[in-house]
Amino acid sequence: MPDINEFNRRIIEEFHANGGKVGGQFAGVPLLLLTATGAKTGRQLTIPLAYSKDGERLVIIASKAGAPHNPDWYHNLVAHPEVTVELGKERFRASAALAKGEERERLFRNQAKLMPMFDDYQKKTARQIPVFVLERV
Repeated sequence: MPDINEFNRRIIEEFHANGGKVGGQFAGVPLLLLTATGAKTGRQLTIPLAYSKDGERLVIIASKAGAPHNPDWYHNLVAHPEVTVELGKERFRASAALAKGEERERLFRNQAKLMPMFDDYQKKTARQIPVFVLERV
C-alpha cells in the first residue's frame, strides 16, 4: 500500500475530478472530504472519509481500520470542531461533535449495517471506536 498521504491525495483528486465519486476499493462507498485544523500543527488538513446520514446530520467513524489508537483526525476534531465538508460538488462549514452513550451505539450500528467493515474494525481493537456527528453551521 502506498504512503497514506499519497493514497489520500489520489482519492481527493479523483473526488474533485468526478463530483464526489471515486472508484477502486471505495466505489459505491459514500465519501466526503473533511478539512480540519491540525491539533498540533494548526494547518488545514483534508482527508476522505466514509459517512452515513442521520437525518440532516452526517456521521463519521474514527475507526483507523481497527488500529489500537484513534486516527490523527480524531484529535484534530476534538481540539478544533469547526470543519469544512465537501459532499459531492457542495462545500460547507460544519461543527463536529463526539457522539456518546446510546446515540453513539445507534449511529455506529446504523453505519455498520450499511458498511459491515466497521463491525470488523471494532472486533480488531479493544478501544471503543469514536463516532462524530457533523452538523451544518
